[in-house]
Amino acid sequence: MTISRLVVQPSARMRRKAARVLSLDDYEALARAHLPRPLFGYVAGACEDNQTVTANRDAMRRVAFIPRVLRDVAPRSQQVSLFGESWASPFGIAPMGLSALIAMRGDITLAQGAAAEGVPMLLSATSLIRLEDVRAASPSCWFQAYLPADQDWIDGVIDRVKAAGFGTLVISVDVPVLGNRENLIRERFSTPLKPSLRLAMDGILHPRWLLGTFAPTLLRHGMPAFENSSATRGAPVIARNAERSFGQRDRLTWDGIRHIRERWRGNLVIKGVLHPDDVSMSRNVGADAVILSNHGGRQLDGAIAALDALPAAVAAAGDMPILIDSGFRRGTDILKAIALGARMVLIGRPFLYAAAVHGEAGVRHAIGLLRAEVDRNMALLGTNSLTELGPDYLHRTSGSGL
Repeated sequence: MTISRLVVQPSARMRRKAARVLSLDDYEALARAHLPRPLFGYVAGACEDNQTVTANRDAMRRVAFIPRVLRDVAPRSQQVSLFGESWASPFGIAPMGLSALIAMRGDITLAQGAAAEGVPMLLSATSLIRLEDVRAASPSCWFQAYLPADQDWIDGVIDRVKAAGFGTLVISVDVPVLGNRENLIRERFSTPLKPSLRLAMDGILHPRWLLGTFAPTLLRHGMPAFENSSATRGAPVIARNAERSFGQRDRLTWDGIRHIRERWRGNLVIKGVLHPDDVSMSRNVGADAVILSNHGGRQLDGAIAALDALPAAVAAAGDMPILIDSGFRRGTDILKAIALGARMVLIGRPFLYAAAVHGEAGVRHAIGLLRAEVDRNMALLGTNSLTELGPDYLHRTSGSGL
């Protein structure tokens, strides 16, 4: 049986339900009702006092547009080129772990929705579906890895990713240790996932998730496991040794990145960079791009907003492309980042919410909403291509970092 047959195709009823969602934020409200509280808390939560989450959104609000008028914008296009490929829109789906607990075959659902709409999707190392299966279902997806300072571990992961046929490898470098995610304790979510009466009751009280995601996953595929953290299959999510896959990253240095660059001949992207000196270092060790990111506020609370870090990063990058994530929700957010020099924006949580609630139809609808916003706002800004946008379209407000 092929992977595509394992994935439930979007029904006309599901597409009609998705069509009633008007913005990415609408999916968050639907997902809150759909998912058991610990799982929703895992996706939605950040760390400590949520200062970085707040800073990400505030950064968008502090940048205003200065539109141009009376221009022929009928031929506008939001296509963008990256790594020799043309993408339909300047955004993609950020890597998210445990997606197959949130949505039925979540990683494949996200990857296929992205591929159908012509945008990239980054498969997380902490995903629960074999990277080979996701790559077979969606050849355009990228793979994101967390790697320790262990050469054998690094070589095994790289060789596996290469053998699967991925063309782009993303190394996340902002998780030497896990952030202080107090919200997970409050929501009683843990890794390894600990079965409990409360967790069982949460599942029973959310029957659409229980019968549409968790039960069929167990029946068809068994207990989910961390499939892609290393060269071999990792522990099931309920195993006591599951957390071992997350350790020993605090010794990885630029020497490790140099070794990865020597062994990996495809596109190499460094994710989790914020300081301009680290952008320069990424370019010097041979990275093909960086992703400015504060991990959506899930790591260091009080870190600079990614959008505020963008101007200095662009100045340090030279001709190396800059991608960015953390807090983007609207087409206007995306266009602000493009005007400041980003090549592409990555968005995570809303697409996973869409997959949980409406499956692949939801993912595609969410992409369509964002694409329509970008198109509409390009017309309102008076621009026909993303390359026309620059700082002259923006107004500096207090603390914007422009």
